[in-house]
Amino acid sequence: MEMEKTSKRAWITGAGGLIGHYLAEAKTAEAGQFDIIPLTRPMLNLTDFAAVEKRFRAEQPALIIHCAAMSKSLACQTNPALAKKINVEATAQLAGLAAEVGFIFFSTDLAFDGRKGDYIETDAVNPLSVYGETKVQAEQIVLTNPRHTVVRTSLNSGVSPNGAAYNEQFQTAWKAERTLDLFVDEFRCPLPASVTARAVWELAGQARAGLYHLAGSERLSRATIGELAAARHPELKPRIRTCSLREYQGAPRPPDTSMDCSKIQKALSFPLPGLTQYLRDHPDEPF
Repeated sequence: MEMEKTSKRAWITGAGGLIGHYLAEAKTAEAGQFDIIPLTRPMLNLTDFAAVEKRFRAEQPALIIHCAAMSKSLACQTNPALAKKINVEATAQLAGLAAEVGFIFFSTDLAFDGRKGDYIETDAVNPLSVYGETKVQAEQIVLTNPRHTVVRTSLNSGVSPNGAAYNEQFQTAWKAERTLDLFVDEFRCPLPASVTARAVWELAGQARAGLYHLAGSERLSRATIGELAAARHPELKPRIRTCSLREYQGAPRPPDTSMDCSKIQKALSFPLPGLTQYLRDHPDEPF
């Protein structure tokens, strides 16, 4: 009982999603310093602000890693008020409760309009979507506290509790014998969620504050990412049709949100990998 009373607690919000799940399950030395409390939406509705405050006061976490979000771009476009409540207002409340402790907020490379690519942390943001807009608004709130941290990440892969990772969506489509339309001229810097979790726990262990970019070291098109996934799953008879953003008729999409991760790399004990080489080196890694 004494151990339980004195251990530091860490909340992981969004533990039912991909990155939150990997953070909650991480076995790093830094994670081992905490009694990890994984929070999913059924366990705690982050938009029930009274319930959140009550639980925070009772458990008094020494660290919050805030992964929970309304992250589907189309859903955010359709219901911007709900996106703001979840992505901005809930984040603001959590950051306020955690004013005197560690707080790490997950943001996105979609903070940028994609006209330049290779973005550094001081580059101007210009989100093209409601999702990106809400994440930028939340970033600004979090960063008013000099002890808090914002981590912008890119596409993450792995096995998630809800099957929502992009690599899982590829597999779902191919199992249904659907053809994926993937852009040859839209670029991201994908990273396995296991690597993201390791890096974030290292940041937490060092109590690093401020804004960081955390993504893979390789800039890849959507089409190339799909080809890597297809090579991993020949048994699914994957089908890909390559296309161009110039042919796309939907809501604006940033063409190149690749990020320079030099700043965070200096704080890490390991090199951030490129996806192509990582998959070669880890043939059993889920992708």
